[in-house]
Amino acid sequence: MTEQNNTQQPETQFAIQRIYTKDVSFETNNVPEIFTKQWQPDLNIELNSSSQVLSENVYEIALRVTVTVKQQDEVVYICEVTQAGIFSLIGFDEGQIQHCVGAYCPNILFPYAREVVSSLVNKGTFPQVNLEPVNFEALFINYLQQQAESTETLQ
Repeated sequence: MTEQNNTQQPETQFAIQRIYTKDVSFETNNVPEIFTKQWQPDLNIELNSSSQVLSENVYEIALRVTVTVKQQDEVVYICEVTQAGIFSLIGFDEGQIQHCVGAYCPNILFPYAREVVSSLVNKGTFPQVNLEPVNFEALFINYLQQQAESTETLQ
């Protein structure tokens, strides 16, 4: 006879319920005068993610991408996109949920946000902006290390 293993691990389920654009802003300054100047932009990109629990095992994750372009210390345009998604995370422990919320889900949302940014900049008739891929895994690990260091300094 074979021995059955009664210590079965709970099954985990990850599902994308919905991905959507939550907020969009595109502001141009000094138009049309800026179009008459030689194009030498200074590009700054900011990323920020947030999460909220919608119900048991259901989370909304929002990724905000802000692109600011300046030319000679003059703001040319600011493009801000908040791409969000609703995700089901069933059977995960707290550490796995933090990883999904902090790295995995933003990684899923980023291509959608990148496309919206590119489209808005194109519609403003500015040169195309192709945002490079982002290593959300590395950003999340860096965040955890910073949290651990700040906890150590408080003790």
